[in-house]
Amino acid sequence: MKKPLAIVASVALIGAILLYWLLWASAGPARGPHTLIVKDGTSLYRLADQLSGQGLIPGNARTYRVMARLFGSSDPIQAGEFLIPEGTGGARLLDILQHGKPVQRLVTIPEGTPSIVVYEKLIATPFLTGAIQVPAEGSVLPDSYGYERGEGRAELLARMQQAMAKELDRLWAQRKPGSVVSTKRDAVILASIVEKETGKSEERRMVAGVYSNRLRQGMKLDADPTVIYPVTKGKPLGRRILRSELHTENGYNTYLKAGLPAGPITNPGRASIAAVLNPAQTDALYFVADGRGGHAFAATLAEQEANRRKWYEIRSQRGEM
Repeated sequence: MKKPLAIVASVALIGAILLYWLLWASAGPARGPHTLIVKDGTSLYRLADQLSGQGLIPGNARTYRVMARLFGSSDPIQAGEFLIPEGTGGARLLDILQHGKPVQRLVTIPEGTPSIVVYEKLIATPFLTGAIQVPAEGSVLPDSYGYERGEGRAELLARMQQAMAKELDRLWAQRKPGSVVSTKRDAVILASIVEKETGKSEERRMVAGVYSNRLRQGMKLDADPTVIYPVTKGKPLGRRILRSELHTENGYNTYLKAGLPAGPITNPGRASIAAVLNPAQTDALYFVADGRGGHAFAATLAEQEANRRKWYEIRSQRGEM
């Protein structure tokens, strides 16, 4: 009697191993690799149906639930997009969804990106859906934003604009008495000019100080980027400003009248907004390129003319004039 019992036990053990392999460890019928999107709050019950429907697991959903409870972890299932390698079995699949890293998709908006370029970038970003309009200039916070496959462009853009509103509130609460702007909108307008005038982080507060001094004294800002904006909507001009453009009245031409332009000319970053809310304390009223990627600042017109002559000499030596 012992031999038949031993044979039955051996057969049962072999059968259990085979079932474990076939229903838990072996790969599903679909060829890989696979992209799997798991929605937030997905339970094991719903997950099993999803995996079975996509052919990613051996057996059926009911069997997978049983095997997962018997042999799998009880850790929560993560939401996100996952890349499942070819040949992944049910056991490894559950481990990936519980402990693996979801695919991270990012869209980056650099500081000083105009809204027309933000629009074009979102339209060209893969796996986003839906239509959007060009956002209001200055309403988007330059940063890197994660997004999910299938997410709507409108939802992503709304997050970018909410980030700007939140950051502007934070920085506004920290503004210094030396700031010349009296509203958040004016802060964004002036910051957008600072953003376009200098690419050097250490100069932002100084450039903001110059423009603050000009605004206090009722001087024209004479900012080239404000003249260019109506022509290109913030994109590079690619040529010198025309004399006719310097005499065009359009609400943005700061060579024609004093004060801020009609609106922002780009989407300024945190540092430029912070600079106009805490500008450098300076008597400078002018600045010109110094030939080293920065600017030379001057308190008087005579100093400015001397700095300008140096810049012309540098450009002449370079064969630019």
